[in-house]
Amino acid sequence: MDFQLTEEQRMWRKTVHDFVAQEVKPQAAEFAKAEELNWPAIRKMGPLGMLGITTPEEYGGAGVDAISAAIAIEELGWGDGGTALNIAAHTGLGCAPIAMFGAPKQKEKYLPRAVSGEGKLISLALTEPGAGSDLQGIKTQARLEGDEWVINGAKAWITNAGDADYVTTLVRTDPAGGSCSMSMIIVPTDAPGLHIAPHEKKMGLGSSHAHGITYENVHVPRENLLGEQGRGLQQTLRTLAGGRIGIGAISVGIAQAALEEAIRYAKERRSFGATLSQHQALQWMLADAGTEIHAARLMIYYAAWLKEQGKPFTKAGAMAKLFATQMAERVAYNAIQIHGAYGYSREYPVERLYRDARAMTIGEGTSEVQRMVIARHVLEEIQ
Repeated sequence: MDFQLTEEQRMWRKTVHDFVAQEVKPQAAEFAKAEELNWPAIRKMGPLGMLGITTPEEYGGAGVDAISAAIAIEELGWGDGGTALNIAAHTGLGCAPIAMFGAPKQKEKYLPRAVSGEGKLISLALTEPGAGSDLQGIKTQARLEGDEWVINGAKAWITNAGDADYVTTLVRTDPAGGSCSMSMIIVPTDAPGLHIAPHEKKMGLGSSHAHGITYENVHVPRENLLGEQGRGLQQTLRTLAGGRIGIGAISVGIAQAALEEAIRYAKERRSFGATLSQHQALQWMLADAGTEIHAARLMIYYAAWLKEQGKPFTKAGAMAKLFATQMAERVAYNAIQIHGAYGYSREYPVERLYRDARAMTIGEGTSEVQRMVIARHVLEEIQ
């Protein structure tokens, strides 16, 4: 086993880290408070390949390996959880399904502009007001009328919807139900009858927007069907398996940022005649944080490696997402404790990091759902 990154991966990490340190991290609090996307930085990501990390080079993407993709998202998470979520959703949930399941004409139409930084983002609409983790419960329907799909229904908590050119939507194309009753359809956000609500007011991740969407007799061309009709659920599950790696990577980045802030403060603040870093109780908190971050990072990279090798990675991805997201919340929590009252103040970044970390245990499958996925695999392995 080789646990060393390749020279190319190390160079990629440095490139992304330096960009994030200059263009994302210094403005994180400002954009979060204003509840605005950091569009100046996002525009600059196109030429660097960061908007097309999962997109093949022939369509303008960077086409990096899965570990390099996780590295990029981790570094973005270190800079700002909201911006990291925007990019993870755009690349892993928006561009990836088109790259994986789209026809050549669809890839040529949608991907080059999306990864260039010249257009807006691409969004994926799965969750509904009455169906989150239970995708079998979705009610948004699409019926074929001539050469057009007519879509009716509603979606909720859709990341990037208001900042996207297209929203790939999971719909029910067979009212009879079953695992082959759903399909994915690419819907332009300027389509008549598509209504995107103002972004939700959230606990954290202020620089990332989530929206409700309603579809009222939205007409889109027949050729906007992504992949095969009736394969939408399978396409979604495959997409989400990769998306869990992205959310886990964001969490590692957030935790790393929280640990760095805690160490910095502990070395400067004095109490009882010594710096906080000299007190054993706080040393143990820092030691635990460093250990858990290291473990989570290895789990994320292992899941990404399995994906890159074409091996089954659903269980590893779910384990990595479960551990990394809950780890990030613990690390951010203790970073606040180390700061004391100042940690509860918005003067210091740890309170924002804690709020950002909290969302990671919910998005793209709650911790409880991850445990269901993991348990199913574990029970199948032991006869």
